[in-house]
Amino acid sequence: MEVPVGFLAKLWSFISFLPFFFLLFLLGLLKGLVIGPIVTVIIAVGNSAVVIGLWPAHFIWTYFCVAKSKKLGWVLKISLLVSLPVPLILWPILAIIGSVLGGIGYGFFAPLIATFEAIGENITCKIYHCFADGCISTIKGSCTVVWDFTDFCFHSYFSYMDELSEEMDPDEKRIEVKLSKLPSCILVSLLAIPVDVPFITALALWKSPFMLLRGWKRLLEDLIGREGPFLETVCVPFAGLAIFLWPLAVAGFVVASFFSSFALALYSGVVVHQEESFQLGLAYILAAVSIYDEYTNDLLDMREGSCYTRPKYRRNMSSSGGLDSKSSIELRNEKEKEGSHSLKLVSHGSRTLKQAIQQYTPMQVWGWLFKSCEVNGRILLREDLIDVKDIEECIVKGDCKKLGIKLPAWTILQCLLASAKSNSSGLLISDEVELTKSNWPKDKVFEWFLAPLLVMKEQIKKLQLEEDEEIILRKLVMCYKNERPEEWDNTGFPSTDTVRRAQLQAVIRRLQGIVGSLSRAPTFRRRFKNLVKVLYLEAIQIGLVADTDGGSSKSGNRNRHRVEGDRKNTDEGEQDQQSSRDDDSIV
Repeated sequence: MEVPVGFLAKLWSFISFLPFFFLLFLLGLLKGLVIGPIVTVIIAVGNSAVVIGLWPAHFIWTYFCVAKSKKLGWVLKISLLVSLPVPLILWPILAIIGSVLGGIGYGFFAPLIATFEAIGENITCKIYHCFADGCISTIKGSCTVVWDFTDFCFHSYFSYMDELSEEMDPDEKRIEVKLSKLPSCILVSLLAIPVDVPFITALALWKSPFMLLRGWKRLLEDLIGREGPFLETVCVPFAGLAIFLWPLAVAGFVVASFFSSFALALYSGVVVHQEESFQLGLAYILAAVSIYDEYTNDLLDMREGSCYTRPKYRRNMSSSGGLDSKSSIELRNEKEKEGSHSLKLVSHGSRTLKQAIQQYTPMQVWGWLFKSCEVNGRILLREDLIDVKDIEECIVKGDCKKLGIKLPAWTILQCLLASAKSNSSGLLISDEVELTKSNWPKDKVFEWFLAPLLVMKEQIKKLQLEEDEEIILRKLVMCYKNERPEEWDNTGFPSTDTVRRAQLQAVIRRLQGIVGSLSRAPTFRRRFKNLVKVLYLEAIQIGLVADTDGGSSKSGNRNRHRVEGDRKNTDEGEQDQQSSRDDDSIV
């Protein structure tokens, strides 16, 4: 559809769009009012039952692990043991309230958005999908939310606690707080709350009209002129939906600012302890307002810097008395030109830039990891590097520690090897997709995981591995602990250089540590168990699951029927959401 040119053409485009939008909106609103209560009950009741049922175990096990831990110093340990009842008592209350609010939001907005997604250009029978989409899929999604929350409370939590109570490494230092600094840390934190919270909240309220008007201005320009994200015809209804819901986003911005102000205020106590200075903690109280002001100015494309003073609160930082100088602003703009423009509310003139720089989402990278694990798992299974007993234990007993760490670790290592060999500036996650700092997800959590991978890629590049070394690595990753270079003596690894071996083993151990942290994510366990079921079906097809006697035959048949049934349900759920995921696929 051509972009309207001229005032009258744009005005007619806007007027003709309104009836179409309101019909979709009313339909989505009706679906949300019908589906919302069902979803709210599922999420609220399911999550509340999990929280209340596991709360005694969480309470006792938290105290046991904190008291047992050797990683915590005595002062910190006693402080935690005294203060733990407060968060442990608040946890079920906040979890239940959050589940109710989350269920209301998800149950209402998911059908509403699905109604607008149903008019996509690649969707046939749009009228049917406008009525059907977002109903059953939202109810299934609410069950998935409860499933993931259960995994987090039952598996991820105990994994964190087990790590806390593990033995210390010889070169590891205890986490300790200085008893002499504890009173001053508490005092500064208490002083910061009545100062930072009101000021930051007032700033958020004062800037909320600017955010509302600037957002509406950009969305209206994109809607009428078909620029920015609404250049495509299929995206036009989302323009009206975004305009209609933008005040909610502004209200969320104010609420988020209010709650984040407490974190900024309490961080002043951390500054006192780190810098060992009461005065620097007081300086941070004033600097926190300036930090928030400058961040929001950058987000809203307002004046650079902050009009509030930012005193020096670190010993090794330069003080800033207010607004940045013109030269420093120009230098910052030059350095952050590519990265910062994606965060501002200004129109980017759109299609060419949108096609030139494709920003990948965390879910796309997450999907690539599990898809690659499935491909590598099939290969390793046929090469007898994955034991069928490990697969059966993961399905029947839920014990996926061995397979859930080593298979993703090998998958990521294979990506690092390919990236190093191709001299890629980022990570080569497929033949057509390269993940770099300019297009990877702008998410702090993912940056914490991706940044070390780039460092390890450079280490592997310097080692200049031979092809026969790369081939034997898959066996070493899957079958050995890789704690000492001597473990590789009888493995057939070509190099006898102990330093080279130790460097590779350090990379493997670090990858396994990263995967161990990733495995605690709520969706990891569910998706990996589905992956293991696929590998079990693969093992049945290639004859690795033997039915030698009656007992094993019955057990194998039970496992097979269970896997096939779960696989069928998974495939049906994927088909329901295939149309929405096609737009987010990496390749």
